[in-house]
This record gives sequence, C-alpha cells and structure tokens, in this order.
Amino acid sequence: MVEQTLRKDTTGHPYIVIHTDVCGGSPIIEGTRTRVIDIAMEYEVLGRSPDEIIRSHPHVSLYQIHDALSYYYENREELDHKIKQDREFVKRLKDMKNHIEFL
Repeated sequence: MVEQTLRKDTTGHPYIVIHTDVCGGSPIIEGTRTRVIDIAMEYEVLGRSPDEIIRSHPHVSLYQIHDALSYYYENREELDHKIKQDREFVKRLKDMKNHIEFL
C-alpha cells in the first residue's frame, strides 16, 4: 500500500495549518479536522466563550482555540466569505430537498 503524504501549508500561527485535501483546504487546527471558521462561528454567532467551545471540542486545547480565533480575526474578510459560501450551499441543499419532497 502506498502511503500518501498530505501537503501542509503553514499559516504563521503555531496551531493552524492548511491541508489542501482536508476540509476543502479550509484552515484547521493542526492534527484535527476542526475548521477555524467553525470555532469562529461558535464564538461570534453562538456567543460561546473559549471555555465553552472546548466543551464542544474536547480534543482541542484552550491555546488552540485562541490561536484559531486570532487567525480568524487576522483573515476575517476571506473567512467570512467562506462562511457565506457555506451558508449558501446549505440553503441550496435545503431548497433541493424541499423541491424533491414536493414532487
């Protein structure tokens, strides 16, 4: 069996990496599939504190959460665009589901 090595891009943040083949190339906490935008949405949209976010993601540490939030704020425009794309995709899926159920 041939082992495939993922290409990893560094981000200037010690716990945030980008693997082009993981989570669609979205920045993630290294060693996980936890996307920076998921952490940011929990913080910004749901109003959860970093300590509360850890309860939802017990496999990450407080310093990883803070690094993810720091990365988000440094790249907010780009990541907010990705969040908007994800929301539009989910809306299209819901619309398709509703259309199919109607038929």
